[in-house]
Amino acid sequence: MTVVSTVLARLAKLPPAGTKHVAVERDLVAKMPDGIELLADRWYPNNPGAGTPPIVLLRSPYGRRMLGVMGRLFAERGYQTVIQSCRATFGSSGEWVPFRNEQADGHATLEWIAGQPWFDGQLVTFGASYLGITQWAVAEDAPEYLKAMALNVTTSAIRAAIIHPGESFALESLLCWVEQVDKQEGKLLDVVRGLRRQPGQVAAASMVLPLNRTDQAIMGKTDPFLQDMLSHETPGDPWWDAVDFGRRLDKVPASSLVGGWYDLFLPAQVGDYEALVAGGRTARLTVGPWTHASPGSAGEALRDGLALFNEQVKAIPSHRAPVRLFVMGSKRWQDYQQWPPPADPQPWYLGRGGTLGPAVPEDGPPDTYRFDPADPTPGIGGAGLLGKNAGPKDQQPRESRADVLTYTSAVMTSDLTVIGPLTATLHLRSSLEHTDFFVRLCDVSAKGKSTNLSDGIIRLTPGAVTKEADGTFTLSISMWPTANTFRVGHRVRLQVSSGAHPLYARNLGSGEPLSTGTTLCVADQEVWHDHGHQSFVTLPVVAGG
Repeated sequence: MTVVSTVLARLAKLPPAGTKHVAVERDLVAKMPDGIELLADRWYPNNPGAGTPPIVLLRSPYGRRMLGVMGRLFAERGYQTVIQSCRATFGSSGEWVPFRNEQADGHATLEWIAGQPWFDGQLVTFGASYLGITQWAVAEDAPEYLKAMALNVTTSAIRAAIIHPGESFALESLLCWVEQVDKQEGKLLDVVRGLRRQPGQVAAASMVLPLNRTDQAIMGKTDPFLQDMLSHETPGDPWWDAVDFGRRLDKVPASSLVGGWYDLFLPAQVGDYEALVAGGRTARLTVGPWTHASPGSAGEALRDGLALFNEQVKAIPSHRAPVRLFVMGSKRWQDYQQWPPPADPQPWYLGRGGTLGPAVPEDGPPDTYRFDPADPTPGIGGAGLLGKNAGPKDQQPRESRADVLTYTSAVMTSDLTVIGPLTATLHLRSSLEHTDFFVRLCDVSAKGKSTNLSDGIIRLTPGAVTKEADGTFTLSISMWPTANTFRVGHRVRLQVSSGAHPLYARNLGSGEPLSTGTTLCVADQEVWHDHGHQSFVTLPVVAGG
């Protein structure tokens, strides 16, 4: 044991270590079928009588040394840990092409491990984000000896979750990621300096047009991955088929899915959980008040992942509910037998004067705003990779803008708990065929501070909606799942706008290709809420939540 592993084990509330003696073998070579060599480190208990423990596999593009403490933590608790560098990263050979080699390399790595003298016939996988994607890459055709997966802030649905949510483009997160991966193998001081400069660099690069030059702006060179993401924007493009890892679920092993209410993967991750349960697979879901990189999420993933592994390979029951959720507002954990929990879906209507409530409002004229892509509505808070901007944030800078409409309820006289997926149904009219609509649910405190809870965005193209004779159309916008208690004295607020830049790339309005568009078109937007054009957000209200 080391001081670091002891402290981290306490912070993560892990069970006591079974041994203090851990050894490591470094730079083990796994040869892929095409001759590429991937390097791995193996951590293992090094005490007499330990036998041959089961294996925890982590496949990462972010390096092995920084994950060594994970290897030690698992080894101290009776597991071997194999940490492998993905192709073309941290000593592994080959070409770095995100996502597209992980299925073949993952299966070849499993076969390599199965042929080692230190393999006991049982293997589990662990990891967050890209390390979760490497798990999903082998899950649909998993060998029988793969007994469990611990999937933290990740998903099988890459395109919909992290590239084109709502058919928009997750510009901020992608710029952060490509710049981070490009610089990560440099000197430590340079990496730290780069992270400190990243917010300003992302802000500047995000305003560059056309978007296919943003990589030059932030890295000084062309990034093939970013160029691919920009050029393959059309829904149904077969280019994405090779990285769709959630099509077959019949062999997916028992899984722990840990997510955050402010994580960019969350909607798709919840979708993965629902698909696994519907397919009869063993799965459990934990969602906390976390962003993508929150330490709390990492601790929960370790804790629940280890509990699942012990359950599946050591027959040690974990005695937990299938669904465990942190309810914001009331700040407490709740256990449920299903996702979403039983709820009463209540429409809360947008009304005249910026009102919001469960009663159908009186007729009133539509509300209007103008979206100008030259001065795009800022994305403040929410589900992104830029740590400085991610998570719950004060919404005053957004809500004070003329291009953001707000609809606010009366002061709550009793607690209102909302848990589950949300949907905003809006009656709209736009001067443009190409435009975005963005909605955000907020909790307004007794002192008036508005804090974001849940977002939804949708990008419209010609023919995407059916228009009435007056030019209006109905739009249903899926929003991030959430769990929040609006306390007595608080209010519920819904924002309506046409963007959250650069969290999602501004819609230029011209209909030009995402990669090469430069023409800026102003959109005049209308939100209707009379009796013939009711607009509302559906809140899943949980009794006694």
